[in-house]
Amino acid sequence: MTIKVIIVDDQAMVRAGFAALLAAQPDIDVVGDAADGRQGVELGRSAHPDVVLMDVRMPEMDGLEAARRLLDPPPGVHHRPKVLMLTTFDVDDYVYEALRAGASGFLLKDAPPADLISAVRVVAAGEALLAPSVTRRLIADFAKQRPARRKGPSLRLNGLTPRETEVLELIARGLSNQEIAASLVLAEQTVKTHIGRVLAKLGLRDRAQAVIFAYESGLVAPGGQ
Repeated sequence: MTIKVIIVDDQAMVRAGFAALLAAQPDIDVVGDAADGRQGVELGRSAHPDVVLMDVRMPEMDGLEAARRLLDPPPGVHHRPKVLMLTTFDVDDYVYEALRAGASGFLLKDAPPADLISAVRVVAAGEALLAPSVTRRLIADFAKQRPARRKGPSLRLNGLTPRETEVLELIARGLSNQEIAASLVLAEQTVKTHIGRVLAKLGLRDRAQAVIFAYESGLVAPGGQ
């Protein structure tokens, strides 16, 4: 199955470079690019990409607002692509907010080419790009700076079983499905089932939002081990 990708970035050289790299892959098809968030939303609605590579800082409309519009479309628009945020900053408030809005993760622009290709495939497969330690640090840093936001969601944890709560905590600590399975002595398919139930019960889109929920609810303490 071919992964349809669009690239939204205000730097023409970045768009061209990423497009050339991705188009060279047999399973990836770059179906368009845009120079700002507004154009990106329009292109996303018309091209129906599987993955949108979205720069954070752009003129006309920034990547955060564009991601929100793509991930929470108006009535009558049913296509919701996966959004992968691109940034030049290790810690960026926009990226945190984008994850809360439903983006599937973020990638530094200076990441190795192989990481970009892998990121597109991971996000297209429905996983969140949360493995790099920089992502865990970013989420922990911003959760620490927002103690007021950590009051409301905690009651929603009561709807989870003890096992589901354990799984959510391990997701927030950055463990993969395989690592969670090993830690809890479960089959990997069982872990996937638990994750699906956690997301459904909490009304979350994916692992990215699950990580943020775990921090904001107080289940996992920022900076904790």
